[in-house]
Amino acid sequence: MSRIGKKPIEIPKGVEVKLEGTHIEVKGPKGKLEKEIHPDIVAKIEDNKIFVERPSDRKFHKALHGTTRQLISNMIEGVSKGFSKELEILGTGYRARMEGTKLVINVGYSNPVEVNPPAGIQFEVEGQNIIRVRGIDKQLVGDVAASIRRIRPPEPYKGKGIRYRGEIVRKKAGKAGVKAGGK
Repeated sequence: MSRIGKKPIEIPKGVEVKLEGTHIEVKGPKGKLEKEIHPDIVAKIEDNKIFVERPSDRKFHKALHGTTRQLISNMIEGVSKGFSKELEILGTGYRARMEGTKLVINVGYSNPVEVNPPAGIQFEVEGQNIIRVRGIDKQLVGDVAASIRRIRPPEPYKGKGIRYRGEIVRKKAGKAGVKAGGK
């Protein structure tokens, strides 16, 4: 059995879970999330815990088992605590600022890049070079953070650009140059 799939999911106080067939709905202090799970996977609520079961030991069902359990767990964590990703901007003159709910980023292009947050996502700017993306849906938070990083990914020579906080960018050596007296 899948090690992740067989772990029960604790339902914290303040979180309400509804299971109707293959539809799961999770409500909490931060919001509400809904998801359709695969019809082969069965989820049950017993003693304030959610158990996820699979019908067989086929490779497909094993993969679905762990994935479904983790998706439900992420939904519960999202509506109770929320998720966030931090990005940092490195480079001379590179900076970010907020204009209402919109994020405006200056990263060396002729015009600033404006990013509108999708529903359920909030941006925060700390100083001028730290961007925080917050939300209750883990996948959406990751997608938005990746799309912001894609605006100006870190380049390998000086490391300038937008990167995840704590990300290590491997730097390349520059040109070796011409030997003295050589052609």
